[in-house]
Amino acid sequence: MAPIPSERLLAAVGEQLGPGTAPGAVLAVSDNGQVLLEAVGNASLEGQPMTTDAVFRISSMTKPLVAVLTLMLVDEGVLTLNDPVDRWLPELADRRVLRRLDGPVNETVPAERAITVEDLLTMRMGFGFAFEVASCPVAEAADARGLGMGPPLPSAVAVGPDEWIARFGELPLMEHPGSAWRYDLAYAVLGVLLARAGEQPLGELLADRVLSPLGMGDTGFAVPDQARLVPCYTADGSGGLAVFDPAKGSDWSTDPLFPHAGGGLASTASNYLRFAEFMLAGGAHEGKRLLSVDAFRAMTTDQLTPAQHSGSSAEIFLDGAGWGYGVQVSPTRYGWGGGLGTTWFNYPDRHTAAILLTQCLPPPEPLLNAFWSSLDS
Repeated sequence: MAPIPSERLLAAVGEQLGPGTAPGAVLAVSDNGQVLLEAVGNASLEGQPMTTDAVFRISSMTKPLVAVLTLMLVDEGVLTLNDPVDRWLPELADRRVLRRLDGPVNETVPAERAITVEDLLTMRMGFGFAFEVASCPVAEAADARGLGMGPPLPSAVAVGPDEWIARFGELPLMEHPGSAWRYDLAYAVLGVLLARAGEQPLGELLADRVLSPLGMGDTGFAVPDQARLVPCYTADGSGGLAVFDPAKGSDWSTDPLFPHAGGGLASTASNYLRFAEFMLAGGAHEGKRLLSVDAFRAMTTDQLTPAQHSGSSAEIFLDGAGWGYGVQVSPTRYGWGGGLGTTWFNYPDRHTAAILLTQCLPPPEPLLNAFWSSLDS
């Protein structure tokens, strides 16, 4: 068994840190039972040292956890993948679809079929970011309704789940359900559905079914221990960094009105490594199976058609890889990243899980690339 290349990884990450990229990072690797957990650099531009128990906003790394929760409810018979979502979300019954992506919101046709639970998991609901057109009136209407179409800040959505889904239900879809992969509003819808199907608020349901069983006590939609939360930065336009969300007075300091299943969680490297190791074990934890073998295999199998791989969202976000349920998948690995500078992938054939957490919008690509290149070399 080869040792984890800790010196190489730490050097590669450390060389990329700085006032123009990110002040610090935490990395965690599990490799055939060996574990590396290290902090590099500083927690903030003010110079406080980074610590391994630092809390990060993991944004879209929320999606894999929510996908597991969904599949657990499928295993339990609470819902099925083929269920129309209007069973729980009557606000989304009788959908209409735009005639043209860049066309007027009122020029629509009836949807060919209902949205299903699987459409939400695979982000083939028919609504999300529209990069292929210069102007998309329905996306602008979603933004005007406060549906959270921008960066993942809890305060961006100022209403609760019932009002959120009612507002979304006022809009037509961009395309017919199941026809295209489009990032990423489907998971916001999924969170509302799960709370109704599970008869609990999303945060409580996720904690009861996933976080608590895995011992992820530092993961949630709010961060009670603000002392461990690191500031989140964004590029300031002149080669430096400006505060996007502070540690003290953070948007994550209190429970959000709308717990966003697509990107609302905060966590630590050691907590997320517990989830990664659960996935390496095929959906089992400490010898106890929490997710069925069939559900795990489906989650980590590409669900997209060849045509869906060529859509604008897929080209931008997946870069030639596929999408299962909540995770990007390729022949050698599966996992996902977050838009505030976090990344996780499992390599099942190597029985390796790896996580890098930093906090910067957009993610510092040279830093992330250096980490993965060093791990793969």
